[in-house]
Amino acid sequence: MAKFKEITCSQELGEILDESCQSKIIIFKHSTSCPTSARAWREVQDFIRESSDEVLVAMVKVIESRPVSNQVTADLGVMHQSPQALLISNKKVLWHASHQAVTQENIKKALAGETLPFNMI
Repeated sequence: MAKFKEITCSQELGEILDESCQSKIIIFKHSTSCPTSARAWREVQDFIRESSDEVLVAMVKVIESRPVSNQVTADLGVMHQSPQALLISNKKVLWHASHQAVTQENIKKALAGETLPFNMI
């Protein structure tokens, strides 16, 4: 099963990015006021529950933790969207998707290397 952690401060983001040098991580940017993001969050939760991958899924709530969300954008160089999933390795974005493309299946494919980098559907 995948592991889960909510990121609420820049120190935690730094630790997560450092961890990406040891293993791939997923950062999920979630808007708690958006129905599309709520649907994507359910997909991410399904991935966490059903995944056999030992991967960390880190969530940033974009409204409640706006400075951290902005830092993700600045540090990783990917335009902010929410919902948004980013696959990170060695502090670099290997793949990202937003809105309806944030699905359990797409996350699995990204981890398996079956999708094109920077998948912006």
